[in-house]
Amino acid sequence: MPAPNYSAADFTGALQALLPRGRVWPRDRDATQTKAISGLTPTYERQTARANQLLVDGFPATTHELLPEWESALGLPDPCAGIAPTLQLRRAQVVTRFAGSGGQSIPYIVAYAASLGFAITVTQFSPARVGVLRAGDPINGQAWAFAWRVNAPLQTAYDFRVGISTAGEALTTVANTVLECELREISPAHSTPFFAYT
Repeated sequence: MPAPNYSAADFTGALQALLPRGRVWPRDRDATQTKAISGLTPTYERQTARANQLLVDGFPATTHELLPEWESALGLPDPCAGIAPTLQLRRAQVVTRFAGSGGQSIPYIVAYAASLGFAITVTQFSPARVGVLRAGDPINGQAWAFAWRVNAPLQTAYDFRVGISTAGEALTTVANTVLECELREISPAHSTPFFAYT
């Protein structure tokens, strides 16, 4: 159910309906009292529109005016990622941080990156072991048990989208620094992520 949108005329009629009856309280369009009430009602119309917009801004996925407050509450912009270049990417960061429930599994990390707008895969490594090692396999030391690689496209493009992007933004923006920053932030403390772009 959409939020009600009331016009100045709606408020004028409502205020006139609240007035007492009698010759002193005329409802005519050209009456002085109607003109005085009509001078107030555009303010009520604007306040209703702003209140309806607050309902939209109350959610991270659709926020515009309250985006700086959402970012501040979630520790954004993150210094390692810098300021996100587009409104679309800024919202994606806010939504991802807000909805991120935490996890250390590969499916969680892949889903986290997807919510930012990046399609990735994760490669895990293991140290070389006798009996498991085959010809051609890399001989990894013990430290490789804690390493994992994020495989991502060389450039992930964010296209300008009507209703999501704002005037003045580039038609296409390429940004991978946000991916690295966000994944390093959520990576398990004992692990070492590194990134491969193809």
